[in-house]
Amino acid sequence: MRFRLLSCAIFVFAAWGCSGGSGGSSSAPSTPAPTTSTPSSSATTVNITGQNGAQSFNPNPAPITQGSLVIWHNTDSTVHHIVMNDGSFDSGDIMPGATSMTMKLNSAGGSYHCTLHPTTMFGSINVATDPTPSPSPSPY
Repeated sequence: MRFRLLSCAIFVFAAWGCSGGSGGSSSAPSTPAPTTSTPSSSATTVNITGQNGAQSFNPNPAPITQGSLVIWHNTDSTVHHIVMNDGSFDSGDIMPGATSMTMKLNSAGGSYHCTLHPTTMFGSINVATDPTPSPSPSPY
């Protein structure tokens, strides 16, 4: 009798484990959320606002300092794909509501566009180098 109870208990637990503990109901696999990097507090966020030429991005031009991080946040309702015109950065597809991976700029900035809407979405990044303080005039 104990053997039957033990066998029955093992069967019940095995069946429960195969169902994911959801009472035996099955559900379709969920689609994973787009992976994006977590925006850094020192990053400049450029919002993607739509297909409006130079007004497709805000701010545009994006003012940042050399070595800063840039992230594009898609506030539009369609997918966008941002690339620097010189090929130094490719965001991949940015879904509505998502952010791009972080780009670190060590150069003088440059122009970028959406590869999915190249004639209606373009922008630029202006990188200011840290100003070197000029020496104070000698009082002597």
